[in-house]
Amino acid sequence: MKKILFIYGTRPEAIKMAPLIRELKKYPERYDVKVCLSAQHRQMLDQVNNFFDIIGDYDLDLMRPNQTLSDLTSRCLIGLDSVLDHLHPDLVFVQGDTTTVMAGALAAFYKKIDVAHLEAGLRSGLKYSPYPEEMNRRIAGQIAKFHFAPTNTAKENLLNEGITENVYMVGNTVIDALNLGLNLIKCKGDEEYKRYFSFLNFSKKILLVTGHRRESFGDGFENICLAIRRIAQQYKEIEIVYPVHLNPHVQEPVNRLLNGIRNVHLIAPIDYPFLIWLMEKSYFVITDSGGIQEEAPALGKPVLVMRDVTERMEGVIAGTAVLVGTNAQNIFTAAKKLLEDDIYYDSMRKAVNPYGDGLASHKISTVLENYYSTKEALS
Repeated sequence: MKKILFIYGTRPEAIKMAPLIRELKKYPERYDVKVCLSAQHRQMLDQVNNFFDIIGDYDLDLMRPNQTLSDLTSRCLIGLDSVLDHLHPDLVFVQGDTTTVMAGALAAFYKKIDVAHLEAGLRSGLKYSPYPEEMNRRIAGQIAKFHFAPTNTAKENLLNEGITENVYMVGNTVIDALNLGLNLIKCKGDEEYKRYFSFLNFSKKILLVTGHRRESFGDGFENICLAIRRIAQQYKEIEIVYPVHLNPHVQEPVNRLLNGIRNVHLIAPIDYPFLIWLMEKSYFVITDSGGIQEEAPALGKPVLVMRDVTERMEGVIAGTAVLVGTNAQNIFTAAKKLLEDDIYYDSMRKAVNPYGDGLASHKISTVLENYYSTKEALS
């Protein structure tokens, strides 16, 4: 039996780890699965774990007000050091590009423990965009033994960097999580969700907006808000829903420029199941989120990406997403085209989702089973 430790600390990591944790726990004769939470984000992380019925075996509880990246990294390394000494896992899983990912991979490396990198190979090619995520994932990629790439482009990025062993294109587990989450909602019923969003008229076109990237703080968010205000004022028959991130750099411009507009609904951040339920009901999505760039196309929802560069160009190339940056005119023009040109909208809605078929967790499980079976046969 192999001891496998999952290390994560934010909501996106939890979402993408959850279906794989559940998959590997189906085989208790093969794997002793443990979960270590850094709690780099606390409340949002706990919400996802509760929804997917996952309990952490170790909890570093790292989140502090106004924590710096250096402080978070150092405390994460120290906390993980004792966890790894206690458990002695055979394999550590990290996911994506957060500070927890980088620290988790480094802590395992210091103990000479194998690392598996989930969602490996994403690259923007720019060191500081997104910051610090681009360097976090590059560092994790240099350390990892297993590289589970979500797309062929991600796989090619790794090969071009000289990473050629144990590289597997499996799709993105975010699609697994999306399908699992919607099924859980369907089984339990969605009356709670309808009540929560009772302020919306779902006979109208609903636009979902999310934005939080730190590289957009300042002028970027000013422009985003100006674009949303213009869309709302010109298309009074639509409704815009914006769950506003708690960061003051987001709260201030959003509330100053968008509060009080009749068809713009500024709401508190919402739990993952409420987000995917609303996304499924939306006409299209305007976002700077990486995960939503992957989830929305799986639901047939066009995406306007409010970033100047994205490491998820597959969606842009496939036609499911448009890169609009934080330029107010670009955002408005792209939204106008989706709202007025039905043929264009349908072309984006029907474009093939490049991020997988929802079977990534099963594929990863098969890779691990084959690897460890072969290793045992040769020993």
